[in-house]
Amino acid sequence: MDTADIAGFASPHPERPPRPVDVDWPAVEKWLGLRLPDDYKRLADAHGPLDFGEYLWIHVPCVQENRFDYGDWLRETHRSARIEARAHPEGRGPAVHPDPGGLLAWGTTRGCDTLFWDVSASADPNAWTVVVRHGGSGRSRGLQQWHRYDLTLTQYLRHTVRDAWELPSPPGPLIGPLPGSAARTAFLETAAPWTPPAPAVPRLTEAERRIALKTGTGLEALRLLSPPPATPYLGGGTWEDLFAELGTRLPGEYLTLMAEYGAGCWSGWLRFLTPLRTGERRFLDHVEETTDAYLSLKEDFPEYHPLPMWPEPGGFLPFANSIDGDEIGWLTEGDDPDAWPLIVSPRHADQGEPWEHGLIDALVAWQRGTFVTAGLAGLDEDDDPIEFARFEAWTDAAYW
Repeated sequence: MDTADIAGFASPHPERPPRPVDVDWPAVEKWLGLRLPDDYKRLADAHGPLDFGEYLWIHVPCVQENRFDYGDWLRETHRSARIEARAHPEGRGPAVHPDPGGLLAWGTTRGCDTLFWDVSASADPNAWTVVVRHGGSGRSRGLQQWHRYDLTLTQYLRHTVRDAWELPSPPGPLIGPLPGSAARTAFLETAAPWTPPAPAVPRLTEAERRIALKTGTGLEALRLLSPPPATPYLGGGTWEDLFAELGTRLPGEYLTLMAEYGAGCWSGWLRFLTPLRTGERRFLDHVEETTDAYLSLKEDFPEYHPLPMWPEPGGFLPFANSIDGDEIGWLTEGDDPDAWPLIVSPRHADQGEPWEHGLIDALVAWQRGTFVTAGLAGLDEDDDPIEFARFEAWTDAAYW
């Protein structure tokens, strides 16, 4: 069977036939610093973003607003792979692009596998072979976490659609057999050509970086890490009305931070509730929803839910949450809100101790990557904290 092109072993999907997207290959290869395999470029030019075998997505240089950006996908995929490779149980795993000879991603699967080229296999990209980072159920089927195949991209695709009786050549476990179908990727129906980004201009000077990452403290450092919005959004009410509704004032440091930043999301992870919204989705509504859910779980699993809930004495009063369902708040111990300790109620970890940091210092240390705790997404050792630190201010349209 012909393996020079997927047309030899796959047919267009009748309802979602593949469609090409224009690709400026010289610009893409210059941005990558690598030439790409000819069979991949032929596939992309002929078919565009591809759903292959109803299981495997082949990503090509394209973009669709709020759905996919080829450059962002490569960066995020390679970052995740680098972190997993470092944690490999048999020692450090494979290098990942842009490290010399590092794996270069080209696809993913519905089974949480990621597909790469082994750039170190040859100086000729047409001889690059496939490496699959198997996730999900793959390893339960005897597939290694980082499985190397002596197959090029098109050869690998050919063997995923082998007949049930057909032995892979070379032998070894493979995904499939899959149906021989080629469809336009459903979530990239309106994908457009992708333009490599221009080289980024540093956001901070070297002196500002030192303040942001090393020498600065409090709001001075936080403003450099995550510039505050011109007009912080708090809602249409007043602090006095909120304090009356809660029956307590809130810590002064929290009010200082909110006056500077307002409600919004820190580093794409930590969401601060809108404190002064009136009508629906008020601060108190979110607090009661969170505490009621916690108490319901506490009835069935008290050993995993040891915190008292506000308005009990010393109870947990949440004011922020993560995109992963962690809750951050105060333990309302005593009559002085400025002395209330901060604590996180983690979704995927056992309950920990109160934080030693105050609120602003905690945000600074977290965005610097020096404060690691359950409930706050951490940085990898190779990450630039400045790249990940940001604050997205909300408007009244935001749910939180």
